[in-house]
Formats: sequence, structure tokens, C-alpha cells
Amino acid sequence: MRSLCLLFVTAAALSGCASVRTHQGYLTDPQLVASVQPGVDNRASVERALGRPTFMGQFDNNDWYYVGRELAQVAFGNPKPKEGTMLHVRFDPAGNVATAENLGLTRVVSIHPVGDKTPTLGRNRNFFEDLFGNIGQVGSVGQGGGTADNPTGGSGSN
Repeated sequence: MRSLCLLFVTAAALSGCASVRTHQGYLTDPQLVASVQPGVDNRASVERALGRPTFMGQFDNNDWYYVGRELAQVAFGNPKPKEGTMLHVRFDPAGNVATAENLGLTRVVSIHPVGDKTPTLGRNRNFFEDLFGNIGQVGSVGQGGGTADNPTGGSGSN
């Protein structure tokens, strides 16, 4: 009986370590993607075959992107991309397909911000200065007085 309980406890503990796979974005159908041919298709036929793009080019609407990725996550960890697809369809000025490239995770950029705080301009105040810093400042602006941020007390407009 004891070994059976130990087996159940071990199984329950290990089930928390199971990897969960999810999908985000465009679900790629290889046959439909292969059907998009440069010089043959146009915007309307690509939209009928593949649907609306995930996003269009920022500076030019002649670039359509279909992006999808598979993620794996263990318990409470951050999800990590395992597989990814990116189809880039470029149209010529007449609206016909010029190129259709099937890309993977090679073009995905991983951004890692430096530090855990965003630098800002202004005063560096600690918690207690933020909490108690406005005591005695209420009402002083309307009476000709100023604050640390506005020493003249004026509204700033002439």
C-alpha cells in the first residue's frame, strides 16, 4: 500500500513538469502556401487562398507576412519558441505576387532589455519621498507659491 501511495505522489509531482505546447499565429497549410506562385497570383487570390495576413509591411502595403510559432512551456516557466514559420509575400505595384518566401525562426529577433528599470528624466526619489513629498504643497500654487517642479507657481502659458 505504501509503495502505491509513493507511486501516485511521484506521478503527481512529475505531472507538473510536463511540457505544454501551444500555437500562436497563422496555421500553415503547406499545400496552400505552395499554391501561391509569383507572376500568377495577385492580392485577391492570395487572400482567398491564405486569408488576411498576420501583418502588412510598416512602410509599404506591398509586403504581407503570415507568422506562426509553436511554443513549449514547462510548469510556470516562460514559454520558449520551438518552431516557427514566416511566409513573406511581396507584391509588385500592380498587385501581382513578385516573390513568396517561406522563412523559419532564422529571421526572428530576440530582444533582451538591459536592466529592470526604464531610465527617466527628472528627480530620483525613493519610496518615502514619493509618499510624503507632497505634504505642504497642496494649495501653494494658487497662492503665488511654487513647487519643486514649478518654482514660479505660474501655469506655464503666456
